[in-house]
Amino acid sequence: MSKTVSIVIGSDSDLELSKKCTDILASLSIDFSIKILSAHRTPDLLSEHVNECEAGETKIYIAFAGLAAHLAGALASKTIKPVIGVPVDAGPLNGMDALLSTVQMPKGMPVATVAIGSSGSANAAYLAAQILSLNTEGLSKKLKKIREDNKQAIKEKNLKLEQ
Repeated sequence: MSKTVSIVIGSDSDLELSKKCTDILASLSIDFSIKILSAHRTPDLLSEHVNECEAGETKIYIAFAGLAAHLAGALASKTIKPVIGVPVDAGPLNGMDALLSTVQMPKGMPVATVAIGSSGSANAAYLAAQILSLNTEGLSKKLKKIREDNKQAIKEKNLKLEQ
Protein backbone atom coordinates (compact mmCIF):
# COMPACT_ATOMS: atom_id res chain seq x y z
CA MET A 1 0.00 0.00 0.00
CA SER A 2 1.59 3.28 -1.06
CA LYS A 3 1.59 6.41 1.08
CA THR A 4 1.81 10.08 0.13
CA VAL A 5 5.55 10.18 0.91
CA SER A 6 7.84 7.24 0.30
CA ILE A 7 11.00 7.35 2.40
CA VAL A 8 13.78 5.07 1.25
CA ILE A 9 16.91 4.58 3.33
CA GLY A 10 20.01 2.83 2.04
CA SER A 11 20.73 0.94 5.26
CA ASP A 12 19.18 0.22 8.63
CA SER A 13 21.95 2.39 10.12
CA ASP A 14 20.08 5.36 8.57
CA LEU A 15 16.93 4.71 10.63
CA GLU A 16 17.94 7.02 13.49
CA LEU A 17 18.67 9.91 11.11
CA SER A 18 15.37 9.41 9.29
CA LYS A 19 13.44 9.65 12.59
CA LYS A 20 13.58 13.47 12.60
CA CYS A 21 11.98 13.43 9.13
CA THR A 22 9.30 10.91 10.04
CA ASP A 23 8.47 12.74 13.28
CA ILE A 24 7.87 15.99 11.39
CA LEU A 25 5.79 14.29 8.70
CA ALA A 26 3.70 12.60 11.40
CA SER A 27 3.22 15.89 13.27
CA LEU A 28 1.86 17.39 10.03
CA SER A 29 -0.46 14.39 9.49
CA ILE A 30 1.32 13.41 6.27
CA ASP A 31 1.22 9.67 5.72
CA PHE A 32 4.48 7.99 4.76
CA SER A 33 6.12 4.64 4.32
CA ILE A 34 9.72 3.79 5.03
CA LYS A 35 11.76 1.04 3.37
CA ILE A 36 15.38 -0.07 3.49
CA LEU A 37 16.50 -0.44 -0.12
CA SER A 38 19.82 0.00 -1.86
CA ALA A 39 20.60 1.27 -5.35
CA HIS A 40 23.53 -1.18 -5.37
CA ARG A 41 22.52 -4.17 -3.23
CA THR A 42 18.79 -4.39 -4.03
CA PRO A 43 18.16 -2.67 -7.39
CA ASP A 44 15.34 -5.06 -8.31
CA LEU A 45 13.56 -4.48 -4.98
CA LEU A 46 13.98 -0.73 -5.45
CA SER A 47 12.34 -0.97 -8.88
CA GLU A 48 9.48 -3.02 -7.45
CA HIS A 49 8.95 -0.45 -4.71
CA VAL A 50 8.84 2.46 -7.16
CA ASN A 51 6.40 0.54 -9.38
CA GLU A 52 4.09 0.00 -6.38
CA CYS A 53 4.35 3.67 -5.39
CA GLU A 54 3.72 4.88 -8.94
CA ALA A 55 0.59 2.71 -9.13
CA GLY A 56 -0.58 4.10 -5.79
CA GLU A 57 -0.88 7.46 -4.06
CA THR A 58 2.78 8.39 -3.63
CA LYS A 59 3.47 12.03 -4.49
CA ILE A 60 7.04 12.53 -3.20
CA TYR A 61 10.10 10.39 -2.52
CA ILE A 62 12.73 11.09 0.13
CA ALA A 63 16.01 9.16 -0.10
CA PHE A 64 18.62 8.91 2.67
CA ALA A 65 22.01 7.61 1.59
CA GLY A 66 25.64 7.92 2.53
CA LEU A 67 28.96 7.20 0.87
CA ALA A 68 28.32 6.77 -2.89
CA ALA A 69 24.71 7.94 -2.31
CA HIS A 70 23.20 6.79 -5.60
CA LEU A 71 19.81 6.06 -4.04
CA ALA A 72 18.15 9.42 -4.79
CA GLY A 73 19.39 9.35 -8.37
CA ALA A 74 18.21 5.78 -8.83
CA LEU A 75 14.76 6.84 -7.61
CA ALA A 76 14.76 9.93 -9.86
CA SER A 77 15.54 7.73 -12.86
CA LYS A 78 12.31 5.80 -12.28
CA THR A 79 9.80 8.64 -11.65
CA ILE A 80 8.89 12.15 -12.66
CA LYS A 81 7.63 12.89 -9.14
CA PRO A 82 9.77 15.01 -6.81
CA VAL A 83 12.73 13.27 -5.19
CA ILE A 84 14.42 14.81 -2.17
CA GLY A 85 17.89 13.55 -1.31
CA VAL A 86 19.28 13.59 2.22
CA PRO A 87 23.04 13.04 2.38
CA VAL A 88 23.90 10.90 5.41
CA ASP A 89 26.74 12.15 7.60
CA ALA A 90 28.70 8.91 7.59
CA GLY A 91 31.94 7.49 6.30
CA PRO A 92 35.43 8.95 6.25
CA LEU A 93 34.25 12.19 4.56
CA ASN A 94 31.37 12.77 7.04
CA GLY A 95 28.79 13.05 4.27
CA MET A 96 30.61 15.34 1.82
CA ASP A 97 30.83 12.46 -0.68
CA ALA A 98 27.12 11.78 -0.22
CA LEU A 99 26.30 15.46 -0.70
CA LEU A 100 28.21 15.66 -3.97
CA SER A 101 26.75 12.37 -5.25
CA THR A 102 23.24 13.54 -4.46
CA VAL A 103 23.44 17.09 -5.75
CA GLN A 104 25.42 16.41 -8.96
CA MET A 105 22.67 14.92 -11.10
CA PRO A 106 22.66 15.10 -14.89
CA LYS A 107 20.43 17.58 -16.70
CA GLY A 108 16.83 16.43 -16.80
CA MET A 109 17.20 14.21 -13.72
CA PRO A 110 16.74 16.61 -10.78
CA VAL A 111 17.05 15.67 -7.13
CA ALA A 112 16.27 18.35 -4.56
CA THR A 113 19.16 18.04 -2.14
CA VAL A 114 19.03 19.22 1.47
CA ALA A 115 21.77 19.60 4.07
CA ILE A 116 23.92 16.76 5.31
CA GLY A 117 22.62 14.95 8.40
CA SER A 118 20.06 16.01 10.98
CA SER A 119 19.15 19.41 9.52
CA GLY A 120 18.70 17.78 6.14
CA SER A 121 16.44 15.14 7.64
CA ALA A 122 14.16 17.82 9.08
CA ASN A 123 14.28 19.98 5.96
CA ALA A 124 13.39 17.02 3.73
CA ALA A 125 10.13 16.69 5.68
CA TYR A 126 9.45 20.42 5.53
CA LEU A 127 10.22 20.57 1.80
CA ALA A 128 7.90 17.63 1.14
CA ALA A 129 5.21 19.40 3.18
CA GLN A 130 5.72 22.64 1.26
CA ILE A 131 5.33 20.82 -2.05
CA LEU A 132 2.19 19.07 -0.83
CA SER A 133 0.81 22.35 0.56
CA LEU A 134 0.50 23.71 -2.98
CA ASN A 135 -2.76 21.75 -3.19
CA THR A 136 -3.68 21.49 0.49
CA GLU A 137 -4.74 24.66 2.30
CA GLY A 138 -4.84 22.99 5.71
CA LEU A 139 -1.23 21.92 5.38
CA SER A 140 -0.28 25.40 4.20
CA LYS A 141 -1.83 26.86 7.37
CA LYS A 142 0.11 24.40 9.55
CA LEU A 143 3.39 25.38 7.89
CA LYS A 144 2.63 29.09 8.31
CA LYS A 145 1.90 28.49 12.00
CA ILE A 146 5.24 26.70 12.45
CA ARG A 147 7.03 29.67 10.89
CA GLU A 148 5.13 32.11 13.11
CA ASP A 149 5.84 30.02 16.23
CA ASN A 150 9.56 29.98 15.36
CA LYS A 151 9.54 33.76 14.90
CA GLN A 152 7.78 34.26 18.25
CA ALA A 153 10.28 31.99 20.01
CA ILE A 154 13.16 34.12 18.71
CA LYS A 155 11.40 37.32 19.78
CA GLU A 156 10.94 35.90 23.29
CA LYS A 157 14.61 34.92 23.50
CA ASN A 158 15.62 38.42 22.46
CA LEU A 159 13.38 39.93 25.14
CA LYS A 160 15.06 37.76 27.78
CA LEU A 161 18.48 38.87 26.54
CA GLU A 162 17.49 42.52 26.91
CA GLN A 163 16.55 42.08 30.59
